[in-house]
Amino acid sequence: MLLDRTTRMKPWRRLAATAAAAALGVGLLAGCGSNASDKDASDGANTPAASGAFPVTVEHAFGSTKIDKAPQRVVTVGYTDDQEVLAFGIKPVGMVDQYPNPPGHSPDVNTQWPWVKDKWGGAKPEVIMNNGDAGPNFEKIAALRPDLIVAVYSEIDKAAYDKLSQIAPTVGRTKAEKEPFSAPWQDNALQIATALGKADEGKQMVQGIQDKLAAVKKAHPEFARQTAVALSWYKNSVTPFTTTDVRGQLLTGMGFKGQSEIDKIAGSNFSTQLSPERMDLVDVDRVFAINDKADTEALKKDKLFTNLKVTKANKVSYLLDSEGPAAGAAMSQATLLSLPYAIDQLVKSAG
Repeated sequence: MLLDRTTRMKPWRRLAATAAAAALGVGLLAGCGSNASDKDASDGANTPAASGAFPVTVEHAFGSTKIDKAPQRVVTVGYTDDQEVLAFGIKPVGMVDQYPNPPGHSPDVNTQWPWVKDKWGGAKPEVIMNNGDAGPNFEKIAALRPDLIVAVYSEIDKAAYDKLSQIAPTVGRTKAEKEPFSAPWQDNALQIATALGKADEGKQMVQGIQDKLAAVKKAHPEFARQTAVALSWYKNSVTPFTTTDVRGQLLTGMGFKGQSEIDKIAGSNFSTQLSPERMDLVDVDRVFAINDKADTEALKKDKLFTNLKVTKANKVSYLLDSEGPAAGAAMSQATLLSLPYAIDQLVKSAG
């Protein structure tokens, strides 16, 4: 289930212990690059960046990073950073396996979403971290010989950042982001665009999506009178997302009002599992339930959920996550590439 990618069950601060054997120095970096180079040349993953404004300096949560020239070998450590990089025509050589690929299944599902498939083409990026891992594989990253590491939609801490910076210039999450995964999607996109020397192009892309959201608000003024919640069925519980999570941000961006009481209960987390006595928090005007088929059926059988007024009024949109049209995945990723698709699917489901 997608929630695993951002739960703090395995905090990043454990990296200092779990990755001690992977402490990286110049000797390691110099000795493990030739095979990776041959591999990337053959699979098409190495795509040079187009012209951009360099050098650039990017401010982030861990300081600032200067990037002297257009990167040609980008590794993305953030869960959705690969899509933001792809939006600018650059194929990362390494990425996070956000949605676990079924055993024996090829190609990787993360390169096959409708909004990224054409951009990936036949490229097969190296997986440098799996969803649920305690942290990235530093040795794999070093072997890919990146000239830029992007860790924006990520919960890496200073210790992990320092290790990554020994490998290549590394850009962390935005400086203003108080909690991991809480920055507006616009900020994440512009952070990465700046690192790629494409700040102006990034602003244009962001504006295009904001114009699309404005058009939705204009076409559906009724949304402004409705409170909406995005949720999932997770570990046998109804689990709503906060208004600061990307799913909540998208709903308010379309004009819906958010449920601020969920934010209070969740605290610094991006979601919260509801106890039976707090199911009233999701009994709002409109619910968007993000699950795959099995969990969707389980949610529909939960008596507390089926007895909610919003459920009885047929105001619940059931969005498949990684299956079918994968509207839930598009909504959850909230990238420059997935958002236009997600917006179309959400409007369709709410109609």
